[in-house]
Amino acid sequence: MEQFKEYVKKYKIYIAVGVMLLVLIAIVSQNNPQPVEEKQVVNSGDCRAVMVLNYHKVDSTFHSLSIAPADFERQMQWLQQHGYHSITPEQLYDFVTTGEALPDNPILITFDDGYVDNYSNAYPIMKKYGFVGTIFVVTTFLDKYPNYLTWDQAKELEANGFSIESHTATHKSMTEASDAQIVEELTQSKATLKEKLGKDVNFVAYPTGTYNLHIAQLVKNAGYKAAFTIKFDTVNRNSNIYALERVPIFHTANTNKDFLERIQYLPLISKDGWVKK
Repeated sequence: MEQFKEYVKKYKIYIAVGVMLLVLIAIVSQNNPQPVEEKQVVNSGDCRAVMVLNYHKVDSTFHSLSIAPADFERQMQWLQQHGYHSITPEQLYDFVTTGEALPDNPILITFDDGYVDNYSNAYPIMKKYGFVGTIFVVTTFLDKYPNYLTWDQAKELEANGFSIESHTATHKSMTEASDAQIVEELTQSKATLKEKLGKDVNFVAYPTGTYNLHIAQLVKNAGYKAAFTIKFDTVNRNSNIYALERVPIFHTANTNKDFLERIQYLPLISKDGWVKK
């Protein structure tokens, strides 16, 4: 006991400094938000993989990003016949972050850019099969170019269960932009959607799919709750909410065969850890 007292007396100044450092570290940690990390949220519980489909156009243009309406209808019909239920980005976010329950066979159906055919072609088909979708729009393109949505069409889609979210203001690749430009793209898009649709926009899809953890931090700082990539995989509760995976659907030599292969085989691959790192 005497030796312990002597030790404390001899080294008390070092002990005091150590205690002060621990207090300072605790204060700094409370006052500074944690940066976005590669694995932002790690949870236990429901380990289901959720498919997030990524479309662009639904028309008859001969282009890899264009799915013919007839093919798109066959895909939606297949999803309905096999018991899939469409969900919203908010539902997916709640599932990843807090483990909120999802319907059986949940699927999030997304479209990038905001083409007018999403309204004229995809919307009636999805409505026919009981699905809703999410459209990430480039806000400066609406009401400006004839091949993009109008704000009135966006409002109608919102009123019928679709989610209109951000694809930034001008679709500039974020890895080729300065921090100031990225912030402007994010905040301007958010403000425009708030003005035009009267809603807070919490989700963004990275233009061209390019991003890094620094950009993800800027997205978080701009007030977005989550962001979507074009990284090919399913989403589960270990996914980074600022780098959510999607399954791109393209026009190919055999579009519907390739669609079925992705739908049926990817969950098995992901489950065995062959894709997600």
